[in-house]
Amino acid sequence: MSGADGWQRIWAPHRKEYLTSQAGNYTDETCPFCRCQEVDDVQGLIVHRGNLAFVVMNKYPYASGHLMVCTNRHVSLYDELTLDEMVEVAQLTQKAMTTLRVVSGCEGFNIGMNQGTVAGAGVAGHLHQHIVPRWAHDSNFMPIVAGTRVMPEMIEETRTLLSEAWLG
Repeated sequence: MSGADGWQRIWAPHRKEYLTSQAGNYTDETCPFCRCQEVDDVQGLIVHRGNLAFVVMNKYPYASGHLMVCTNRHVSLYDELTLDEMVEVAQLTQKAMTTLRVVSGCEGFNIGMNQGTVAGAGVAGHLHQHIVPRWAHDSNFMPIVAGTRVMPEMIEETRTLLSEAWLG
């Protein structure tokens, strides 16, 4: 059924957690990027652990294979990184791009960081760089017609494929 504006709605109440006032205002104890480092890689959706940074699946992806490179340390801004952290984030970003091309055949990427809640960071206190794989015509009609993204496989399956390819 269409609303007054002609848009059909698909309800996703599980996203409420992401949209609450807690979003962007995490402490070291509640930060999802700090917490995922404390569990095994499958449970934490971690694809690869480096020395100072790690690669994790985005729990709320824009596209299938949407990764994030995060620092191990709970630090919020790029200019607060040590030189070694900055280098490792860059190296893991390169490796993530290579791995995504091999595993998914993507043709391009959106890469970026939102720093600070006002800039759109969902987890403002913990630096993370988004790596979103892109394909020609990947959006199809769903975002325009239904305001929806279609993912061709479960995040856990994608994590396994990327993790195995990373080690190879």
